[in-house]
Order: sequence, then structure tokens, then C-alpha cells
Amino acid sequence: MDFRWKHKNKANPELVEHLSNEINVNPTLANVLVNRGIGDFQQAKDFFRPDLDKLHDPFLMKDMDAAVQRLHQAIENNEKILVYGDYDVDGTTSVALFYSFIKSFYDNVAFYIPDRYKEGYGISEKGVHFAAENNFGLVVSLDCGIKAMKKIALANELGVDFIICDHHTPGEILPKAIAVLDPKRKIVSIPLKN
Repeated sequence: MDFRWKHKNKANPELVEHLSNEINVNPTLANVLVNRGIGDFQQAKDFFRPDLDKLHDPFLMKDMDAAVQRLHQAIENNEKILVYGDYDVDGTTSVALFYSFIKSFYDNVAFYIPDRYKEGYGISEKGVHFAAENNFGLVVSLDCGIKAMKKIALANELGVDFIICDHHTPGEILPKAIAVLDPKRKIVSIPLKN
């Protein structure tokens, strides 16, 4: 069987050819880059070799200040922090990265990845009860939570604070968490939103 890439959006062929030749990549990759607004060597270099000095201000994200303040408070008060992520590639990768970072300077942290078959996707009641029963004062959810209104309400009733970090499209109403970090929120206007 013959499998071939099919371009969803064909970019300007002249720009694709120019970029393909300039950075010595396959035209398929050049097409993807041009569709992302990358049209020359310098833009491609900035994309493939990012520089910390060129990162966008994270505080452009709505609720970032509340998230940082609550995380700082948890660390200052030696609260137990639970890093909670979904059971897929972006969820587990996010948990591994965030947990490793926090663990490098703070020991009172654990992680929780729900059983997809028993708990389903996203934040589960079992996970919320786990946090409450094990005295976690703060849960940082990664890759999930943007539509978990009932689960976050339960957490609030049980005295567990949540910071939600998600990239999925939110509904009209957001969960009542300490902070909801999601670039797809309507009021968020940040570069690289998608």
C-alpha cells in the first residue's frame, strides 16, 4: 500500500520552494512551516532553536499571577502538592516534566495519573477524593480540567485547591479553580495561542 502525505492547506508554492531550498528541508516540512508563518531562514532558526530571551511573558496568560501566588504559598507553607495529569502522551509528559521540576527543590509533592478504564478521561471523583484523603492542599492539573465543573466543585467542598493548566477548548463556564490557565480562553490574547 502506498501512503503519501496530503497537505491540508497548500501554502504558496513559491514560498514553500524558497524556504525548502533556503533551510534545506523537504517541501512537505517547508509547507507546514509556511502555514505556521515561518517564511525565511531567521524565522526557521528562531522556531527550531528557541532562545530564552525571545520567549513571551508568561504573565500574558490570564490567571498566571494567581497560579504562581498559590503555588508559592503552598511551598512556603509546606503543603502537599499533587501533580495530576491525563493518561495520554501530552498528559503524562506534562506530569513528568512538571513533577521533576518541582521535585528538584521541593519534596512534598506527588503525582496522580487516573486509570483510564476505571476513572475515564480527565479529572475524576476518585482522584479528587484521593487528594482530599491524603491531605493535598493543592492540585495542579495538566492537560485536563477545563470542563470539570462538578469535580472542581467537589474539590472545593473537600478543601482542595486546584490550578488547571489545559489547552483544550473551554466551555462558556469555567471551573471555580484558583487559576485556570488555558490559551484558548476567550479573554486570553497571547502569541502562539494555538
